Amino acid sequence: MAYARALRVGGAVAACGGLLLGCTGGGGGSGAPPKASSDASPNGSSTASGSARATASATPWTDPAREPKTTAQAQALIQRVISGPELFGTGVRRATPYESDPGQWAVLGDDCVWRLEPLPEDALATLTRHFEVPAAGGKGAVRLSATVTVHRAALDASWEQARMLEEDLDCTGQTLREGERLTGLQSLSFARGEGGNTSGDDLLLETGQCVSDTRGGPYPYWWQQAVLGSVVAGTSVCGGKGRSEEELNSLVAEVLPRMLLRVQQDIGASAGSTSDTKDGGS
Repeated sequence: MAYARALRVGGAVAACGGLLLGCTGGGGGSGAPPKASSDASPNGSSTASGSARATASATPWTDPAREPKTTAQAQALIQRVISGPELFGTGVRRATPYESDPGQWAVLGDDCVWRLEPLPEDALATLTRHFEVPAAGGKGAVRLSATVTVHRAALDASWEQARMLEEDLDCTGQTLREGERLTGLQSLSFARGEGGNTSGDDLLLETGQCVSDTRGGPYPYWWQQAVLGSVVAGTSVCGGKGRSEEELNSLVAEVLPRMLLRVQQDIGASAGSTSDTKDGGS
């Protein structure tokens, strides 16, 4: 719910040819997890929670020694991962507001309304940047967001992902802020190696519609969020009048993989250590 989190600071139809993995999924922007049951797991199954907790801090794809240990280190990583409008390509510019308050993130309440709360203790830093494709040629503006949160440990990042999925299942309609809503939300979760997910330890996709009292709608809304080690990265798109799904997909299809590659370059395990980890666990 990156977009949800993004806006408040933003089902998946598993058909080939869409978004990050070649499967249509979607979502918003800078999500935040509120309360979640203690037995929730990244794939929404309580029976799998024990396994998820046991392996979340032992991913073979990242090196714990390279993960940020301080807020300053986390903020530096975030800046390298998100960058600016060029993350999405030509024709994209900064939106207003451009950046979220780094001391807050959004939390979804029982009433399915997003509210800002202080960053929790298990997170070192977070940031959402907002972008847009301006209205032109009779077509409406497109809203985009990218969010990165760095946790103190991989386990904390895994639990953020688990809470996000639980929230999505409980609230298929959500209020981002007064006059802005998400409707018809559907979600899918993929572990590494499932559904074409080769970039993150765990991937969450969400689709639906975004509706605004000022911008109109409903328009297609997609959100995707992935975990890699202690880092959670997400991106979202909210369409506009006259914008096709193909046009929106072209804006975001490569963004999350690009962000995860930058995370991998910062905290990824070396080829040797990855191989050793795999061999040691076999």
